Amino acid sequence: MLRCGKFHLSLDRPLVMGIVNLTPDSFSGDGLATDAKRAIEYAFHQIDSGADLLDLGAESSRPGAIPAPLDEELGRLLPVLNALADCGVPISVDTYKPEVMRAAIARGASMINDIYALRMPGALEVVAESDCAVCLMHMQGEPLTMQQSPHYDDVVGEVRNFLGQRVARAVAGGVAYDRLVLDPGFGFGKTLEQNLELLRCFDGLATDGLPMLAGISRKSMLGAITGKPVEQRLPGSVAAAVLAAQRGARILRVHDVVETKDALAVWRAASR
Repeated sequence: MLRCGKFHLSLDRPLVMGIVNLTPDSFSGDGLATDAKRAIEYAFHQIDSGADLLDLGAESSRPGAIPAPLDEELGRLLPVLNALADCGVPISVDTYKPEVMRAAIARGASMINDIYALRMPGALEVVAESDCAVCLMHMQGEPLTMQQSPHYDDVVGEVRNFLGQRVARAVAGGVAYDRLVLDPGFGFGKTLEQNLELLRCFDGLATDGLPMLAGISRKSMLGAITGKPVEQRLPGSVAAAVLAAQRGARILRVHDVVETKDALAVWRAASR
């Protein structure tokens, strides 16, 4: 069970987290930063499609991305978050800024999805004072430079150790285990082969039995494998989601909710 604000989420089956991208420069071409009305409509579309929870991101973290000013991130995020206050599913907010975390939690966000794993000054304290869940992600470097020759001696061991250290720090800072989710950070400071090794060994990355999130949807690793541009990566994204679920992922962060849920239904039926 994952304690996620006012929600208590069963993890008996993999949950599908629908992406709602509020940036102007999304790598996947689905950014809705300039149109809050369309973003709100799209969020409800993701819910109607069967999303178990939503992930709202108002600052791009794609490779090479330049950080967004605080007021721009809040300006993109808050109108959409306010409109989703009673949407019926948990809302995750993808941010590393403690100021954004605080504002999002005050407006009903149930999870913080932090690419810096609460390493920014003040972030841990904001989350600890709340009842929201938090996803701790591994990233080597920072978005602007992370794909410039990432190196590991043992990518699986180093990612596992990092996540374990961040869990220990979060728990020591007042965040209960049942509010924690872990993410190995596919594409965040990793080569194709490093990403594939993490996927192969996904079931060995968990710390203390905590739930794992996999975010592979439409990413460049799928383009490198298939040779397809981002708009043609749906089949690869669904395949990657099912592989991650087979290896123990409890939350799948995806653009394509319906297709992912159908594939998971087939997998679960065949696995009984």
